Amino acid sequence: MKSKSILACALLLALAASAPAHDTWLLAHRTRVAPGASVTLDLTSGMAFPGLETAIKPERVERARFRLDGRVEDINRRLAGKHSLMFSTRLVSRGVAALWVELKPKSIELKPSDVEEYLEEIGASEDVRRAWTSGPKRWRELYTKHAKTYVRVGAAGVDRTSWAEAVGMKLEIVPEKDPTKLVAGDEFPVRVLRDGQPLANFPVGIVREGDKKGVNVKTDAGGRVSFRVERAGRYLLRGTELRASTQPAFDWESDFTTMTFEVRAR
Repeated sequence: MKSKSILACALLLALAASAPAHDTWLLAHRTRVAPGASVTLDLTSGMAFPGLETAIKPERVERARFRLDGRVEDINRRLAGKHSLMFSTRLVSRGVAALWVELKPKSIELKPSDVEEYLEEIGASEDVRRAWTSGPKRWRELYTKHAKTYVRVGAAGVDRTSWAEAVGMKLEIVPEKDPTKLVAGDEFPVRVLRDGQPLANFPVGIVREGDKKGVNVKTDAGGRVSFRVERAGRYLLRGTELRASTQPAFDWESDFTTMTFEVRAR
């Protein structure tokens, strides 16, 4: 029995290592704190949000920051755990803190038999699918992951800047409604930016904790999409922008972006 358990764990790790479509998300232990409190966050990769599954190695972090009351600061306290990389920082001012982590690019090669499932999972465009079907059956990808979340600090007042403006990630989901004030039944509009510009016809997925499957909805011409959050709980928004690579060592390049938030009961 013990050998079977070891084999199963090894298989899961191998699958995680070979699947860039595994979501990577940042999730705070508490989404509402008093001014001056310390906040702890988990950064993990997995297939079942919000479960902690695969820890990100500290050396993969390109930057970890937060913005609160118009100020941007680095998050320097980190602790490598078994299933997550934990971050900790102190939030002094009142407002809505945007906290984010960007990882360094990483390369991967997929077997041709795995590509179709990957393209289906991320909602790849028809152009990408045609390029794969008509091109050489080789998949060398360079991917980068971006993760963001929000924490309300005290009575937030009029601190709209921290949540309503982009933080500057290459691919980013930006809320158009305060994500720390959502209650069950609310409509939650967001916009997607690539290099600071609206990204049209882009599939954004949403999944609530405990749900096995989410749904994908494409952005409009202005990069906007809206979701009705019917139930209380923690949610994950996710999207992957995949494109042909301009580097000879790779066939494809991609950016993955996620945003987590919590919805309260009405």
